[in-house]
Amino acid sequence: QVQLVDSGGGLVQAGGSLNLSCAASGRSLSSYTMGWFRQPPGKERAFVAADSWSGDSTIYAGSVKGRFTISRDNGKTTVYLQMHNLKPEDTAVYYCAARRSTRVAGRDWEYDYWGQGTQVTVSS
Repeated sequence: QVQLVDSGGGLVQAGGSLNLSCAASGRSLSSYTMGWFRQPPGKERAFVAADSWSGDSTIYAGSVKGRFTISRDNGKTTVYLQMHNLKPEDTAVYYCAARRSTRVAGRDWEYDYWGQGTQVTVSS
């Protein structure tokens, strides 16, 4: 069992930056593929980014590529999502997720554990 805690959300103006964190409770995430998803108001949850357990395979949704970066700390207990040049359409609840596989994936049903979500609001 993996417990994930998301944090770092907040209110930011368009063009600003935020760094989200996802901490695993009591264990390393080194054997898990990690992903970030988001759910805008009134919409379905959508893929944002994913990073394989080895770190050699990373994928991004087209809408965030070049602006967002997924990374892990050296101890492999925390995953980050650095978000730059934020836009109002990035407003959503952001969730981290863990997948018991070495392969990256972009669909939410492929993930086994989820954080509680953190709200990101981008004002225009």
